[in-house]
Amino acid sequence: MSAPAPVPVLTVEGIGKRFSGVTALDQVTLDFRSGEVLALMGENGAGKSTLLRVLSGDHAPDDGTLAIDGEPVTFDSPRAAMAAGIRVIYQEPEIIPHVSVAENVFVGELPARGRVFNRRALITATRAALKEYGFEGVLNPTTLGGKLSPAQRQVVEILRVLTAKTPPKVIAFDEPTSSLSEHEVEALFRLIRRLRESGVSVVYVSHRMNEIFQLADRIAVLRDGKLVGVQNAADTDDNELVRMMIGRDLSQLVRRTETGAEGDVMLRLDNVTTDDVTDISFEVRSGEVVCLAGLVGAGRSELARAISGDVPLRSGVMELDGKPLKPRNPGDAVRAGIGLAPEERKTDALLMQRSVRDNVSIAVLDRISKFRVVRRSKERALVEEYIRELRVRTPSMEQEVRKLSGGNQQKTVLARWLARRPKLLILDEPTRGVDVGAKAEIYRIIDGLAAEGMALLVISSDLPEVLGLADRIVVMRGGRVAGELLREDATEERVLTLAIPEVTEVAS
Repeated sequence: MSAPAPVPVLTVEGIGKRFSGVTALDQVTLDFRSGEVLALMGENGAGKSTLLRVLSGDHAPDDGTLAIDGEPVTFDSPRAAMAAGIRVIYQEPEIIPHVSVAENVFVGELPARGRVFNRRALITATRAALKEYGFEGVLNPTTLGGKLSPAQRQVVEILRVLTAKTPPKVIAFDEPTSSLSEHEVEALFRLIRRLRESGVSVVYVSHRMNEIFQLADRIAVLRDGKLVGVQNAADTDDNELVRMMIGRDLSQLVRRTETGAEGDVMLRLDNVTTDDVTDISFEVRSGEVVCLAGLVGAGRSELARAISGDVPLRSGVMELDGKPLKPRNPGDAVRAGIGLAPEERKTDALLMQRSVRDNVSIAVLDRISKFRVVRRSKERALVEEYIRELRVRTPSMEQEVRKLSGGNQQKTVLARWLARRPKLLILDEPTRGVDVGAKAEIYRIIDGLAAEGMALLVISSDLPEVLGLADRIVVMRGGRVAGELLREDATEERVLTLAIPEVTEVAS
């Protein structure tokens, strides 16, 4: 006999939600089943976060009904949803900065002796929970909340849910791996599978396809606030999900314009050696996209830092537009005509607490200032131009960058460099951490810049992305160039043959 189908523990029917006349959810009907992982996918702005906030009691729906175990319910607050067993673990959980990890985990449920909470029991309970749920060694129960990393804050929120007095019936994870290490991700996946086996209904929101197919039983896709469809994970693939999300399949996301023009050499490296890379030689021409491919640790980002003046050369020669390039620091490289959008945009590129305006204009303050005073009208006009050109989705240019989606944060970095108009633009993992819709827009931007004659050096670990974007592919391995491939000759197999040590032949 086949196993019984999972039972719906939570049902939403005809849910609608509007904000200032804008429809965020439009007649969404969906069930969440016990002992199942339901992945929720869609572009930024598709309605995923709004649906989670309806489930958590943060938003009251304008239309439709919710039911738990077949009984209608209404939530007038997050506390009411928690009491009913519905919990949402958000990407940026709220942490009390001036109290310990242990107090943050058991906030509102502190073990007490009389009127004084039992600190020893609290520490012991927190250590036991860390061990029980696979996060031993990730946190010290006595550390203050204000000193926690983003990944540690995420673990605190997970422990809050799992140690609550009301057992959860539904747990929703909103982009939970965005700040976790590989080890922490593995622990989280083990935990999610364990929750499923115990009968909990797990909702998993992510744009990372590999995670979705590792975890999900069913996949629900939202687009423009509407439920496009629900698929069994075993019966679908990347292409089908992308078509559902944006109306095009995966192969159409990366489409380069064929100009047929080959510009002059813009960047020339001749036997460049640093502490991390050895004897690197290749060229990038105007109007050309050269992709650096290779495995983690191959030296690609380290080479980008050398070109952009962040690390010194030990030997070798670099030229930009036919002139010697000898940057002593990143400022020298910028003035020479080089822009770098680094892999870690939140820590290395963006001023997260500052506005979109500040983040875009910072690269061109010398051009929009007079006697060291910024001309605000010129600044606003410039920022508005690039917000519009790059389709940065933001309420205004005064919005703090930390409140934007990953894709719009990346487009803000690109806007900064487009405003500067460098001769060479280096993009390190430009689409990491962004949804498929934002990926398509970033590809459009890269294609447009190349068509205008800019030289682009793109570092990517996504092979379909590399094959779609590159005019030439330079493959690195162990800090050296392993080989070059022209666009028309490149395949995933040939790139991997060059990238993987000790691989001598891969069948085509």
